[in-house]
Amino acid sequence: MEAVAKLKNVPTSPRKMRLIADLIRGQRVSRALGLLKYQPQAGAAVLQKVLLSAVANWQQKNEDERIEDADLYVKTIFVDGGPMLKRLRPAPQGRGHRIRKRSNHITIVIDSAAAPALSDIEATTQTSENE
Repeated sequence: MEAVAKLKNVPTSPRKMRLIADLIRGQRVSRALGLLKYQPQAGAAVLQKVLLSAVANWQQKNEDERIEDADLYVKTIFVDGGPMLKRLRPAPQGRGHRIRKRSNHITIVIDSAAAPALSDIEATTQTSENE
């Protein structure tokens, strides 16, 4: 069972956030939280909160299951560019340089790494027997 968490308009450039997102892509949730806790980048704390939100969303959907038994992992994580604030910074000789303050949108999807259902195994067995 999947769970999704999104955070929009984070005031960090998408490039900086993608570097941190690449660290936890495909990792188990417990390992990803451990990695994010000790990263020096400011975006790591933001990603940690979004990941905890995804875990809470998963727990809301699956109230009868325990998180420890589910073996959750980060299925997909992506960082898209958000709106840009355009500002002018004073430059020499009366000119102005444009400063672009970037933002991003974070989406995390977590899933349980449970064994495939028995019907899936039977279906693959039957197709291989027919060939």
